[in-house]
Amino acid sequence: MPEESVRVLVVGAGFGGLSAAAHLRAAGYRSPDDLLIIEKADQVGGTWRDNTYPECACDVQSVLYSFSFAPNPDWPRSYSRQPEILDYLVRTVRDTGLIDHVRFGCELIGAHWDGTHWIAETSSGTIRAQILVAATGALSAPRLPDLPGLTSFTGAAFHSARWDHSVSLKGKRVGVVGTGASAVQFVPAIAPDAGHLTVFQRTPGWVIPRGDRPYLDSERALYRRWPVTQRIARGSTYLYRESYVISMAHFPKLLPSMQFVAETHLRRQVKDPDLREKLRPPFQIGCKRALLSDDWFPALQRPNVELVTAAAAEVTPQGVVDAAGRKHDLDVLIFGTGFTPTEPPVARLLTGRSDATLAETWDGSPRAHLGMTIHGFPNLFLMYGPNTNLGHSSIIYMLESQARYIVDAVRTLDRADLASLEVRAETEHDYVSDVHRKLERSVWNQGGCASWYLDRNGRNSVMWHTFTWRCRQATRRLDLDNYHLKAVPLNAL
Repeated sequence: MPEESVRVLVVGAGFGGLSAAAHLRAAGYRSPDDLLIIEKADQVGGTWRDNTYPECACDVQSVLYSFSFAPNPDWPRSYSRQPEILDYLVRTVRDTGLIDHVRFGCELIGAHWDGTHWIAETSSGTIRAQILVAATGALSAPRLPDLPGLTSFTGAAFHSARWDHSVSLKGKRVGVVGTGASAVQFVPAIAPDAGHLTVFQRTPGWVIPRGDRPYLDSERALYRRWPVTQRIARGSTYLYRESYVISMAHFPKLLPSMQFVAETHLRRQVKDPDLREKLRPPFQIGCKRALLSDDWFPALQRPNVELVTAAAAEVTPQGVVDAAGRKHDLDVLIFGTGFTPTEPPVARLLTGRSDATLAETWDGSPRAHLGMTIHGFPNLFLMYGPNTNLGHSSIIYMLESQARYIVDAVRTLDRADLASLEVRAETEHDYVSDVHRKLERSVWNQGGCASWYLDRNGRNSVMWHTFTWRCRQATRRLDLDNYHLKAVPLNAL
């Protein structure tokens, strides 16, 4: 198969990749030679395509969890479910013309920088690209716990992010390992069907009321007739959520007010003092992701549900042995154990200027200037890269900020007749050092927990350290002084 060439190659058709592609297309990069999105699946959607567990939903309000350039006046609820978000993405791709740029069933096998271009090997052939945008997501690779005997279980077993809908839970003995953001959604949904449901809790999380509600027909009609009203609602929601940063990142001493809400929620929903104590976290709220649920605590108090506070320690052919040595016979085992944001699989596929992969370069601690560019990897841009995750607002705001920066980078290459740009080592070092210095006083670092925000070297390489508008400000334009520049050869002009 002959090698093909494209100006910008985007890997991944989730919110990140589609955001980058949409902004590039709006900037005029809309020919087949300008822009190509490759997607290994047969549908767009990323995490909202892959996570189909019961009651999968977003923890950010619908009005804010959407593209700024594609408002949706017809969200059915204040917090949308997975099918509604996936449908929104499918419609947006169709309505904006992005579908013409997507190649489905095309998986990235590896990519290397050859001195002038990225040479991407895919399941559909070789693609030569001047610019590579890696938008494979931070929450795309499910993490299974390192438990002895994991493969010996004779019943059905799966991760919540790869839910097996062919497995009936009706009347079955079901075990759930993990009590995080996914589990608090699917456990209440499956509890009524299970014959007996065993929930293995290693550490409880703080839970606050979700407060979800259906949108009124009159609200949707208002948004359709006067779109400015939805923009106002979006802006007010943004400002409200942005206020969380004050206590989470800058003044953790203010967090007791937020923790009081969670404590009150726990007391109101759990009357048994012994159970309540088992569900009270030993760390400050915000240290781990706060969980939104109105039905998690009631689900754990159903007569057919058992909360086991001794963590799962071993998997046997018949079930699970907990850390206290107690055996639990199971028919189905479900892992709600999260993802690997600090060990993204795509990092093992990208080889930079020095013939080292991105994973080797990072050595367990992902880092990038503005979460996007890495020294030694010219013309590579990450979407949802290191230190861009949020604990309070919509990641789509961050993704659109990064997308605008990428557009400016491509335009800069055009204006200055540049073949490539590569962030300076000192620029990357100074930026990352500043971020980590500021994170040191945050609840994510000082809240007394061990979370997935911390990488295997103990560094917080996941969380954004301040207000999201600071990201928008920092990514408004590309500063050439921060980059090594390589001009287009004269014979190529």
